[in-house]
Amino acid sequence: MTADHPSVPTGESAGGVPEQYESILLDEPTTADLRAKVTEAWREFARALADRLRDLPAGTHLELTLDPTASGTGDAVYSISVDVGEEGRLSARAVGNATLPQGYRLDRAAVADMIALGWSPPGVVEGSGEQFGLDCAVDEAARLAAVLSRTLRDVYGAPHPAFLVYLMHDAEGEPLPVEPLGTARSEFGPGRDVEADLDEALAAAATAQAGGNDVLALEERVRTVVSTMLKSNADQLQIDSDGDINIRSGSAMVFVRVRDNPPLVDVFSPVLTEVEPTERLYVKLSELTNRMPIGRLYCADDTVWASIPVFGRNFQPTHLMLAVQVMTGLADELDDRLHGEFGGRRFFGEADKPSRAQPEHRTGMYL
Repeated sequence: MTADHPSVPTGESAGGVPEQYESILLDEPTTADLRAKVTEAWREFARALADRLRDLPAGTHLELTLDPTASGTGDAVYSISVDVGEEGRLSARAVGNATLPQGYRLDRAAVADMIALGWSPPGVVEGSGEQFGLDCAVDEAARLAAVLSRTLRDVYGAPHPAFLVYLMHDAEGEPLPVEPLGTARSEFGPGRDVEADLDEALAAAATAQAGGNDVLALEERVRTVVSTMLKSNADQLQIDSDGDINIRSGSAMVFVRVRDNPPLVDVFSPVLTEVEPTERLYVKLSELTNRMPIGRLYCADDTVWASIPVFGRNFQPTHLMLAVQVMTGLADELDDRLHGEFGGRRFFGEADKPSRAQPEHRTGMYL
């Protein structure tokens, strides 16, 4: 990059997720397709879940959990489990207020929603104890998958299937290899292979530094995480003169920058350059930001930026993975939508026309 990323309020980090992800978008024609993409992600998750439930052997245990480290729910763990019994029976259990801390318990409306979805109150279904219960036959797997998806999304507040982690094991407690459940992630990672690769890569890098620093430098850990996600080697990453990792996503470019003081990893993108900073633009960015699950949209000079900061202290690789996943999808969609409404230039929009004559100095001279 030739221009520095402006210093702005960081807003929510990748460890704090307000509201629902699908509410990021306004009910407008220019953003309706983005809302549809989130809805389709939930449909894909439900379809994949239904397929897995139909084929699981007796004794299988499945857990679906809203990742508390990524969703900002702290000690509150919102989870659902499914056990596959004999003779094609499925027993689902969903967390209730008895195990949720104060401030995170379901209110009366949420409990009513659970009942409306088909759950029985805690203790009603045999063996449910302090959890909501729902038993059904395996040939009702599609209906059960829809109920579980609606519960996680509408009652527990999962913003997107990417915020879910799942764990599946057999009757002996051994992990079961299964096809991914849409964009949901296996425990501690977006997928079993990526998780294993990341653990191995971080361990190898730490071993290589064992003769020097006991703690792997944040910059090295970040490069290891990103290269593992991109299925490449750390030395093959595209790194510019500012030390930022460059990731192309359609017509957008995403940068990953490590800051020292305070320790911070900034995942950001110049969504549009050469755009006229009008009041209408500021209103649009403010409305979109208020509906974003993580990060912030803002305009500095004549460039619209999207930014998701990840804390460097107690660095969590899953937080960076989530930030990169969200930003690479979001930037590529938003630059098209905002360009259609406000003009300007997308990073890789060579044919884009500037919306006005340019001043002598501007932020974001990328093209």
